[in-house]
Amino acid sequence: MKLEDNDSRYLTPTDIIDSDHKMIREFAMETVGKLTDPIEMATKLYLAVRDGIRYDPYSPFYLPKHYRASFVLRRGRSFCIPKASLLCALARACGIPARVGLATVRNHLATKQLIDFLGSDLFISHGFVELYLGGKWLKATPAFNRELCLRHHVSPLEFNGRGDSIFQPYNLQNKKFMEYLEIEGIFTDIPVEHIVTGWKKAYGEDRVNRWIKAFEEAGEGSLSNFEAEDVLDE
Repeated sequence: MKLEDNDSRYLTPTDIIDSDHKMIREFAMETVGKLTDPIEMATKLYLAVRDGIRYDPYSPFYLPKHYRASFVLRRGRSFCIPKASLLCALARACGIPARVGLATVRNHLATKQLIDFLGSDLFISHGFVELYLGGKWLKATPAFNRELCLRHHVSPLEFNGRGDSIFQPYNLQNKKFMEYLEIEGIFTDIPVEHIVTGWKKAYGEDRVNRWIKAFEEAGEGSLSNFEAEDVLDE
């Protein structure tokens, strides 16, 4: 899909992808510095989100503000969709068209605690970003920070601005890591209702409602420390 000259949707800030927020614009400018090439800027922004925002699957998820780019940047940790929202906002702030993609993936390498928490090895609505660079849309996945990848024996996922960057099918021990099952869609904004509804269908409404209740009691804190959990190696 090409980008039409008059299509401004992927450069326009939204309430969630708030690329016009002062904090977002300042962070974007600090990250890219004097760079002017969109590919070089995109790779800098990708690394800033991948490693600067810790991956935390126990972050709040049920309100639009939980995905708001400025909220994610301020919090400093979250899971794949909010991190995708942040990268999308930073890209738009730098004049790079960006949008969010969601996919269902099967996770073959996780922690026992996370699998028990979800009740499944399926990750519904895994988030990635599509950036318009060099006349084409490229996928970028900034979910897992470098330290976490090394702990799970997986090469950190790189993005060079010239080809797609999606989860590796195998880890460093040649064991299955991530398996894409379905692309759910590509969006100009974060479809929060779609995400929460999909999770309730996949993981059970009672389970998701228990998570929401726990978050309401914990505020903006995380429900567990993912980085301290045991790697589940098949």
